[in-house]
Amino acid sequence: MSNSGKDSLSRDASLEQGRAAGEPPARANRVSKEYVGGKIVALDDVSLDIRENQVTALIGPSGCGKTTMLRLIAGLEYPTRGGVEVYGQPILGPGPERGMVFQAYTSFPWLSVLKNVEHGMKIQGLPRDARRARAEKFLKLVHLDDFADSYPVQLSGGMKQRVAIARTLAQNPQLLLLDEPFGALDAQVTWEMEEMIIEIIESENKTVILITHDIQEAIYLADRIIFFTRQPGKIKADMPMEFKGGRRFLRKEDLLSEPGYVDMEKLLYQMMREEIQGRVS
Repeated sequence: MSNSGKDSLSRDASLEQGRAAGEPPARANRVSKEYVGGKIVALDDVSLDIRENQVTALIGPSGCGKTTMLRLIAGLEYPTRGGVEVYGQPILGPGPERGMVFQAYTSFPWLSVLKNVEHGMKIQGLPRDARRARAEKFLKLVHLDDFADSYPVQLSGGMKQRVAIARTLAQNPQLLLLDEPFGALDAQVTWEMEEMIIEIIESENKTVILITHDIQEAIYLADRIIFFTRQPGKIKADMPMEFKGGRRFLRKEDLLSEPGYVDMEKLLYQMMREEIQGRVS
């Protein structure tokens, strides 16, 4: 076995040990992120623990650093100060225990839907029969099993994003990172996709971090909302969605009439207005 293979097995074992010991799926410890030699401070001394099997939404005004935080957890960027961990292990780059779905469509146009979903598993070295079975499972989960032989150019925007979600889930990440995954979709497709995400989370029991600008989307999908201040980004509020009583709602309209929903929506809009007006002044 090569040194890289041994290192991978060692890290996998360390992650499992951290998980068994109750280490959080992701942790930011006094993280700051600066750009342009410190002239732009995206995040300023942020500490945050992500909880196992919960959906955590990061929201706040544009430029508050929420996407930067997600990219730090994904290993796509590195903090200027502080540290970021996954199950107690320092994040040194992307890893298979973290799967990310971007807002932009990321399917390979020359591969069929089925081959797109298989692609990551092929890189991981899964045998052909195993990856075919997993690809078919997750295509069914995202309601695309009838389109396995289609190509991305033949799909709508929502269907392309379902392919990306299926491909990410098929690689079996412990932590699912969603970077405004429905931002480019129209309103009808968006709420259909939101309901599908609830269905997937309930089925697969994943830990999820969601970035969104949509307050209603955050309330519907999240078990917990972290609200960031305007730049430089700090945590303004850490809010469990207690009014849900630990439930997730497969139909969005069922949540809208839930006692406490309107109060939570009003509070989040007030907080957003405070940050926007503070930036303008």
